[in-house]
Amino acid sequence: MTADIEQGQTGGLAGARWSPGSHILWRYRANGRTEPHICRPVTVVHDSDDLLAVWMAPGTRCVKPQLADGTPVHREPLATRYTKPRTTVTSRWFGTGVLKLARPGDPWSVWLFWEQGWRFKNWYVNLEDPLHRWSGGVDSEDHFLDIEVYPDRSWQWRDEDEFGQAQRAGLMDAGQAERVRAAGRDAVEVIRAWGAPYADGWEHWRPDRRWRVPPLPADWDRIDPRCTS
Repeated sequence: MTADIEQGQTGGLAGARWSPGSHILWRYRANGRTEPHICRPVTVVHDSDDLLAVWMAPGTRCVKPQLADGTPVHREPLATRYTKPRTTVTSRWFGTGVLKLARPGDPWSVWLFWEQGWRFKNWYVNLEDPLHRWSGGVDSEDHFLDIEVYPDRSWQWRDEDEFGQAQRAGLMDAGQAERVRAAGRDAVEVIRAWGAPYADGWEHWRPDRRWRVPPLPADWDRIDPRCTS
């Protein structure tokens, strides 16, 4: 593991926290498997018992899944998107950066997006497993279904077609699908009440200009046996 990942503190160990400016990895496991297939190096903004906030800078070198024949996942027809063989490739995060917020135990994280010139665009609720901390970052598993939240406090479900197809492809059973729906309903209640993080002013946050873009380490996919909740 590179020194960049280890700077600050051993934040994945019980009771320890990463200091602002530390570089860690935000990863997603392939559904139903243990190994990661998405990896995004990020900079820690805030880490406490109540909240982990990280910044993914524009141009960050990331890992993402791709079909084995070279087709980008989003361009594959939905009927075969989750059944064809896959591999992983590296790419640069395009567009503006993303601020990611996650509370311990929540089955979702909330992402903030901006237009060019720091014009706030929206929040995005990514339904997923609660984050698991390890010495180099955090891991989760994406649950396909998402919620987009707008500055006027309106919201809408996103990717319901992918959520349904994932079930038909056997990536989640009926019980898990209902748990994801229930998590989504809980997330909607927070939106309707305009609770954290929507009322906390994170849309006015800006990254430290001294921060550099964290590198993607060669061992981005390593499994840490000390993984904790």
